[in-house]
Amino acid sequence: MTTMTQPAELDPEKLEQFVFGAVREVGATLNAALVVMGDKLGLYRALAGAGDLTPIELAERTGAAERYVREWLNAQAAGGYVAYDPENSTYSLPPEQAVAMTDSSSPAYLPGFFQLALGTVIDSPRITEAARSGEGFGWHEHGHDVFDGCERFFRPGYNANLVAAWLPALNGVVEKLERGARVADLGCGHGSSTILMAQAFPESHFLGADYHAGSIETARERAADAGVSDQVQFEVADAASEHDRGYDLVTMFDCLHDMGDPVGAAGRVREMLAPDGTWMIVEPMAGDKVEDNLNPVGRAFYGFSTFLCTPASLSQDVGLALGAQAGEAKIKEVVEEAGFKRFRRAAETPFNLVFEARP
Repeated sequence: MTTMTQPAELDPEKLEQFVFGAVREVGATLNAALVVMGDKLGLYRALAGAGDLTPIELAERTGAAERYVREWLNAQAAGGYVAYDPENSTYSLPPEQAVAMTDSSSPAYLPGFFQLALGTVIDSPRITEAARSGEGFGWHEHGHDVFDGCERFFRPGYNANLVAAWLPALNGVVEKLERGARVADLGCGHGSSTILMAQAFPESHFLGADYHAGSIETARERAADAGVSDQVQFEVADAASEHDRGYDLVTMFDCLHDMGDPVGAAGRVREMLAPDGTWMIVEPMAGDKVEDNLNPVGRAFYGFSTFLCTPASLSQDVGLALGAQAGEAKIKEVVEEAGFKRFRRAAETPFNLVFEARP
């Protein structure tokens, strides 16, 4: 005997609100590509501090075609990214947007975030196919915009917080770095975090390791440009690789949750550390419960986790797939299972949690 479920009564007003909300979502999806377009064409940089410009004037300043520039400006004005003066048919970039869209030294700098999102969406059909079977999709299989956008998104936050706040929040670490310490930065990507630490602490020596060969090649170039090649060694190695022992500090920036076997990686870190060494773990901001993360930051990170973090972990041995919103309790569980005795939250930002683990 089949039990019939009565359909819920439809609220036309709620339906209309949802539909118009969805229209905003489609506009936001398209805007990710528009932001990347404006960044690559130099449109935001040309607008910054320039006052009111016509589409023709902006096109002339950037060498782009006026018809594309005009349509791009209208889309940006509709989204509140640029201001439009209907009396003079001109456009301008407000100072707040100028900081967010053009100042790469600011922690509010956003183009890399959009580039990462666009690259992620471009690869989404391949993740959709992987989701049918439960297979993984490795970080190395993504396109350039994912690698470059990821580094450009995280670097401003590291610039603002790593040396000024996060390292000082660790017990006794800055003093060791100033005297001269051995540091391993695992999952270093393009090496932004490694190079920042090397520049700040010239007496210390650093190892940067990442399993993605292309990222390590970029990191070596960046280290040479920064003049720290004598302090920093970059090598292609995954979290399970053997490394020297006796490190004073091991760091992982926004990568532990991506690993297939984070417990195994934590155990390897414990082997690498000196008896009084410190492991700094930087992870995305997340609460321990789903309901804690139902907010704009959590929404973005759950999206990236679906397309980037979870598939990356599932592509590796064990495939624990913590996800980008694992939360403090889960990270603590991983760390303690690997044999660490001390674990605490040392610092945080709206986008990051910073943990200190010690043997």
